[in-house]
Amino acid sequence: MEDARIVQLYWDRSEQAIQETDTKYGRYCYSIAYNILENSEDSEESVSDTYMAAWKAMPPKRPTVLALFLGKITRNLSINRWRSRSTNKRGGGQMVLALDELAECADKRQNVEDRYTYQEILSMVNAFLGTLPETERNLFLRRYWFLDSIADIAQSFQFSQSKVATTLHRTRLKLRKKLEKEGYL
Repeated sequence: MEDARIVQLYWDRSEQAIQETDTKYGRYCYSIAYNILENSEDSEESVSDTYMAAWKAMPPKRPTVLALFLGKITRNLSINRWRSRSTNKRGGGQMVLALDELAECADKRQNVEDRYTYQEILSMVNAFLGTLPETERNLFLRRYWFLDSIADIAQSFQFSQSKVATTLHRTRLKLRKKLEKEGYL
């Protein structure tokens, strides 16, 4: 079923919307959740919560790209679930590794969010991503948005793991230089 039709089902308050969403995007949402949570039960709960959040958000929202809309909801819900699960212990999954890697780009002396709004930083990072070659941008997004492991990314792109790791490292360095140049650090 086309995305516009699925969105219309949400607007019509038809329970079929959730069934159609699960059929078309269930695996996609589950993979996002699992990459963050690394637990089947928690991932399934995040996907179910995604459908509920989508139900509550539509209307008034009418997403133009349903996959991105659902992916963002799943990612945010999964990160929140991961945080609540990890309050007392710090795990060693992809979430921790990805965040540790991106920490290289942050100024250790001050919190960037103390000086600039979230939207300014988001706009700058989006502009930075727009300057990257497509493959480099896709590697970066797969690692830091979808939280895929380096091994999974290497397999998808048919690269060696060292090539993926090196490319990601160089991209993080470019991002850090951009942040410094723009005065964010």
